[in-house]
Amino acid sequence: MPDAEEAVADRAYDSWDIKGRVLDADMTAQIPSRSNATEPWPYDAEAYAERNRVERLVNKMKQFRAVATRYDKLKESFLAIIKLVLCFIKLRSIVNRT
Repeated sequence: MPDAEEAVADRAYDSWDIKGRVLDADMTAQIPSRSNATEPWPYDAEAYAERNRVERLVNKMKQFRAVATRYDKLKESFLAIIKLVLCFIKLRSIVNRT
């Protein structure tokens, strides 16, 4: 797995402790500031929107019991279930379009 270049998180993770750890790891912190922040933190809105898309995909995957409970003990079989579930999700989106 390649090294991460940025950490994207929700507003709940807006703390200087977390941002400091991200910066210490030589990554950029894409964490929007809370509404009551005295010093707003600059962030990339596109990266934050992509985080939302990934989070929604993970929630769709958790609708399948084998993914949510992780019955498979081997990483290869769990990865196969993940791929199968992603195929089901893609097929659902194709069928629902027509």
